[in-house]
Amino acid sequence: MTSHTPKALIVGAGDGLSASLARLLAREGYTLELVARDTDKLAALQAETKARVHRCDASDPTAVATLFDAIDGTIDVCVYNPSYRIRGPIIDLDPREVGKTLDITAFGAFLVGQQAARRMLAVGRGTILFTGASASVKGYANSAPFAMAKFAVRGLAQSMARELHPHGVHIGHVVIDGGIRSSRRPDASGRDAMLDPDAIAQTYLDLIRQPRSNWSWEIEVRPWIETF
Repeated sequence: MTSHTPKALIVGAGDGLSASLARLLAREGYTLELVARDTDKLAALQAETKARVHRCDASDPTAVATLFDAIDGTIDVCVYNPSYRIRGPIIDLDPREVGKTLDITAFGAFLVGQQAARRMLAVGRGTILFTGASASVKGYANSAPFAMAKFAVRGLAQSMARELHPHGVHIGHVVIDGGIRSSRRPDASGRDAMLDPDAIAQTYLDLIRQPRSNWSWEIEVRPWIETF
């Protein structure tokens, strides 16, 4: 009897949260498929995690289909991270930039979720996780396009959960309500006022490991001092 080596696909890989998640899943024995528009930035992470790297525009249906065709075998975990954001008064927004925000953040989530669901339904198992934000549940002034897109991803995840949970495929949406700490964005307060990407990654792993008797479709994470 051969053991199954789990495989994780992380779309929108880079530094920060996705890098923390890639390192954690590699330590947990997963083989990794990392996806980004710019794969040059993944060289160090690829070497560290022994991942395969793919270049893909997640908002392009043909590119996403080609990506999944290039991945052999079962995908046990699929994580969708990409987003694009513009700010400004509603009367001044460039419609093309609004469309780009929706394409990358929301339409890409649908395309990747659809392809992953097809793979997972065929074997009756798997986990698809979508990375949300404060804007998933709160529409801020001068940030309408991002709220539109993130609300859409949340709706997609909720709908997919209701449809796919009875078939053994776990859907999770993580609302990251606060700033994520990084080398470019350190927590100057020294009070854990920003989210630790390694801690968020652990929450993703906890979702992946949830028994099906108590699956969560959504979890919110925020610093202990964050207002909500």
